[in-house]
Amino acid sequence: MSVRPWRDIARRKSRQIMVGKVPVGGDAPITVQTMTNTPTEDAAATIDQIRRCEEAGADIIRVSCPDEASTAAMPLIVRASKIPIVADIHFHYKRALEAADAGAACLRINPGNIGSSARVAEVVRAAKANGCSIRIGVNAGSLERDLLEKYGEPCPEALVESALDHIKLLQDQDFHEYKVAVKASDVFLAVSAYMQLADAVDCPLHLGITEAGGLIGGTVKSSIGMGNLLWAGIGDTIRVSLSAEPEEEVRVGFEMLKALGLRQRGVRVVSCPSCARQGFDVIRTVETLESRLQHIRVPMSLSVLGCVVNGPGEARETDIGLTGGGAGKHMVYLSGVSDHTVENADMVEHIVRLVEAKAREIEAAEAALAEQAVAAE
Repeated sequence: MSVRPWRDIARRKSRQIMVGKVPVGGDAPITVQTMTNTPTEDAAATIDQIRRCEEAGADIIRVSCPDEASTAAMPLIVRASKIPIVADIHFHYKRALEAADAGAACLRINPGNIGSSARVAEVVRAAKANGCSIRIGVNAGSLERDLLEKYGEPCPEALVESALDHIKLLQDQDFHEYKVAVKASDVFLAVSAYMQLADAVDCPLHLGITEAGGLIGGTVKSSIGMGNLLWAGIGDTIRVSLSAEPEEEVRVGFEMLKALGLRQRGVRVVSCPSCARQGFDVIRTVETLESRLQHIRVPMSLSVLGCVVNGPGEARETDIGLTGGGAGKHMVYLSGVSDHTVENADMVEHIVRLVEAKAREIEAAEAALAEQAVAAE
């Protein structure tokens, strides 16, 4: 039982599917996704972008397949990628067949958009033969005409009905390895649709506020919408849709999950907004540290505060802490206890070294525990 029950999030119960070797749904960790924006036929550029997303921590990555040249490049891309590839298909069912044969782990497709039931059956056969899952992606901006006529405008009920219609097409083919998204750029519309869908189905849900905007605006919109759903226990995999580089989407996604205690990766920075009491330039220091510490994958916490008002209290709750002091000397805290001082000129390099050393210490301890567990078997 948690000692802080007010922090507990009870996740919605869903069945689990596999996207390649990555489990989605059930009790699996909430996965973070993004999407490449290079021309897929340029395999080298696409692979280079996937590499950057892998380094940022992406669990799954989506690659658009609008034409035959794109699916022709897929075998090379799939072989080079360390994480599962989702092939994004819109209307042409043959692209789905080609992507499945090329090794895609998942097909993003709306079964009702590709034509006849015979075509749906053909895609399902290809998915089954190649071990592919399917993501149904309903979007408020591309709802079916009959639903727009029925409801008059995009609304939660229309998005959910569209999702259920697409689900039925797969279930009619005895296919159940699917997840569903009901995205909208309107936060209220998306949240309401996801909440309704969560009550109607047991499959994993892929969260997103689509066309959210640029790095700042899109992060805010996504955090409000997706944070609302995640806090309610809804969501098994997420993509933050930003007009920014895909690796930024990954970083924002992890920060969202870290803020809710749903997933931990890398350094969680606690820092003050700064004021006239600051003993050093907090804003520039945090910017530099966040950039310098992006390579750290081990979960840990770092507090950076400009003065002693809240600094000691925050430092007690973090692995490493830094509090501004007078005469250019600042207090460093280790495991919540004041340990030594550091001068302005050495401050950033010193903190980076401490974080890297702490990461190595944690990794060594985890490796030792793993060895003990193996030896005990």
